[in-house]
Amino acid sequence: MSLPEIPKVLSNKAKIMELNNLDQLIELAVKKGKRRVAVAASDDDSVLKALKQAVERGIIEPVLVGDKKKTTAICHQISFDISSFNLIDEKDPDLACIKAVKAIKEGKADILMKGMVSSASFLKAILNKEFGLKKSETLSHFAIFQTSHYHKLLGITDAAMNIAPGISEKVSIIQNSVEVLHSLGHENPKLAVLGPVEMVNEKISSTCDAAILTQMNRRNQITGCIVDGPLAIDNAVSKQAAEHKGITSEVAGDADILLTHDLNSGNILYKTLIFLSDGRSAAIITGAAVPVVLTSRADSEQSKLYSIALAAAM
Repeated sequence: MSLPEIPKVLSNKAKIMELNNLDQLIELAVKKGKRRVAVAASDDDSVLKALKQAVERGIIEPVLVGDKKKTTAICHQISFDISSFNLIDEKDPDLACIKAVKAIKEGKADILMKGMVSSASFLKAILNKEFGLKKSETLSHFAIFQTSHYHKLLGITDAAMNIAPGISEKVSIIQNSVEVLHSLGHENPKLAVLGPVEMVNEKISSTCDAAILTQMNRRNQITGCIVDGPLAIDNAVSKQAAEHKGITSEVAGDADILLTHDLNSGNILYKTLIFLSDGRSAAIITGAAVPVVLTSRADSEQSKLYSIALAAAM
C-alpha cells in the first residue's frame, strides 16, 4: 500500500503559535488582507448574514453565484450592500456550484463557500476531474473549537466527510489538518489519535491504527507534527488525567488536534462540544486546492463567520 508523505516543512527550531480564541482567526485574516469568496447558490439567508459580518470586518470580498433576484432580496432585508460586488445570476444550484468552482480555477476567487445547495452537489463540483479543485488524496473536514474547558483552541478531524477511513486515508486526514495549523503559524502541532483506551488492543481497531500512525510519525513517514496514540479523550486534553494513569507523552494534555477513528465518533464529539458544552467552532473542508467553507444550516451565524475567517486566515 502506497502512503502519501507529509512534506518536511519545519525549521530546526519550530515556531509555536498558540491560538486561544476564535477571535484571533479574525485578527489573522485581517492581517492577511481581503480574500475573495466564491459562494455557490448565494441565495442563502444565514450565509449572506455571515458574509456581511466578514465584509464589515474587512476580511473578504464576496463573489456571489446564485439566483440574482432572491440574493438581492435577502441582501435588502439584512441591509447588506452588494452593489460593488460581482453577482453572477444562476438559478440552477448545480450550475451555480460549477460556476463558483470555475471562478476559483480562473483566479477570480480564493475561497469556495457553500450556499443554498446540497452538500452532494457542492462536493461533486469540487471533485470534478475536468475542472475540480481536489488536491489531496482525501478531502476531510477540520473543525477548530474554543471552549472554556481547554486552555487553547482545539482541532477535531474528521466529523463530516470520511465514514470509516483506513490508514492511508488517515495519513491524508492528518496531512490536511496539519497544513491548516501550519498556515496559521503553528509549525509543529501535537496530534492525539483517539481511542477508548491507551493500550493497544487487537480487538479495538482504533488502538491499532493509532499505534501504526504514531510509529509512522516516529520514523518520519508522517512529518510536520507530533503524533501520539492511542489516547483516550481524557488523557488527550488533561495532563492531570494523563499523569494519573502514568502516561508520559508530549501530546497528552496539550493536544492541538484530535484525530477521531471514524465519522461516527467524530460527529458525536463535534456536536457534544456544541450542544452540551460552551463550544464555539470554525470548520472547513481541507484537501482541496483552496479552503472550502461548508457549513450546516444548524451552525450559528457566528460559527459561519468564524469558518469564513479560518479560511481567510489560511
